[in-house]
Amino acid sequence: MIKVIALLKFSPIFLLAGLMMVSNIEAFSFLGVDLDILVIAPIATVYAAIVAAITEKYKLNEIVDAAVDNVKEMQLVFFILMLAYAMAEAFMSTGVGAAIINLALGLGITAKTVAVTAFIISAILSVATGTSWGTFAACAPIFLWLSHIVGGEVVITIGAIAGGACFGDNIGLISDTTVVSSGIQGVEVIHRIRHQGVWSVVCLVLAAILFFTVSLGLPGEVGSASDAINQIPEEVWTTLAEERPAAVDLLNQVKEGVPFYMIIPLILVLGVAIKGVPTLACLGLGLISSYILGLLAGTVESTTAFLDLIYTGFEGAGSWVIVMMMWVGAFGGIMNKMNAFKPISKLVSKIVRNVRQLMFANGLLSILGNAALADEMAQIVTIGPIIKDLTDENVEASEEDMYKLRLRNATFSDALGVFGSQLIPWHVYIAFFVGIATKIYPLHQFSEFDIIKHNFMAFVAVASILLLTITGLDRFIPLFGIPSEPKVQLKKNIRKSSKAE
Repeated sequence: MIKVIALLKFSPIFLLAGLMMVSNIEAFSFLGVDLDILVIAPIATVYAAIVAAITEKYKLNEIVDAAVDNVKEMQLVFFILMLAYAMAEAFMSTGVGAAIINLALGLGITAKTVAVTAFIISAILSVATGTSWGTFAACAPIFLWLSHIVGGEVVITIGAIAGGACFGDNIGLISDTTVVSSGIQGVEVIHRIRHQGVWSVVCLVLAAILFFTVSLGLPGEVGSASDAINQIPEEVWTTLAEERPAAVDLLNQVKEGVPFYMIIPLILVLGVAIKGVPTLACLGLGLISSYILGLLAGTVESTTAFLDLIYTGFEGAGSWVIVMMMWVGAFGGIMNKMNAFKPISKLVSKIVRNVRQLMFANGLLSILGNAALADEMAQIVTIGPIIKDLTDENVEASEEDMYKLRLRNATFSDALGVFGSQLIPWHVYIAFFVGIATKIYPLHQFSEFDIIKHNFMAFVAVASILLLTITGLDRFIPLFGIPSEPKVQLKKNIRKSSKAE
């Protein structure tokens, strides 16, 4: 009977995951279920409330209090998300993104360098804008057609753009996955970025070397961005206007040119973030600097026009991600109230022998959850609370060391969500990238495996974070190491030691 109750308590996760799977994975399309997480999360939350009332005999007000209290802990995250979306709009529209692209393209691009350049530019642009999908939509038209002009390999280039676009989505200050994964684990976004910063840059460098190496045998003719943009067919512009309107503005700015000093807002934001300035202050500085420099450059027509950009950002955050976070927070509060994750905690506790093995298990749960749900945000909000609970329930450590473990959990959720998506053929990420690439460059029929095979960044990131965690070699990477025994211990090992004494 106890096992039946435990299974019933965990069943809201099965419902949430099941609805996400049938809505996102093409193989289940015959069922005719196509729900957004904004619909799925409330359904799962209401069901969790019913289960809590049945299994624990909680009153309605107790269940509501548990849900609301958990959402209250995310209030700062909501403000960060609003400013993050606003800054993304500002950076895309005021010329920050275009300045980044033009600065690199001014060096001259050949078939040997088009892939690695696309990779680096996509990575920087994704950090600046906080969106992998927007970055991909903006960079793919330029670099795929540029690759065509100079005789490059478009399949290598597409893998490079995808990998670079995911870089900023994983570590960008204004990325929704960065903010949400950090919020769920209860860590500061700035601390999370500093924790994984060196590791992320090392992965970036290794992947860049791979992209350059596989392109060495290609021609050396130089091409230009203007030529590439001029070759983009009219139907491609129509597709971009429908899918990602901001990408059209950015491409026009690249073609027409913007002052190079428009890159300064990004430099300022990155600089103060590295210094440890609070996230809200970093975002505010980005908005103010892009406004002032945009006025000088002529990319900001008026104060009213800039305020409209901020409004669009706030609207984008409020219409989806914040509402989603509120429902997921409520769901997590109810699940924690009835100790729904306790059976998993016990199972993992029995299997693992030390804290590093536990953290490695958290990583595996993240990548497996991503494969099952086929959506990185769904994985973050579904698996994130589980691995947080696993760590909190099974590890004895000082608050400082526990915080470091939470930083790793947040990195797991985000990195194995974003980069892991690039290795899963049925993932919505891959479907979007393939769809956009095929429309933008109709001369090649792209497949899921074109991106998977050539996304060296995804392979390097996923493999390295898991190996570094389980082996303890992460201690050699500045700020990336997590504490090991005896500083942190599994509670079951402490109990065993006490009995032995």
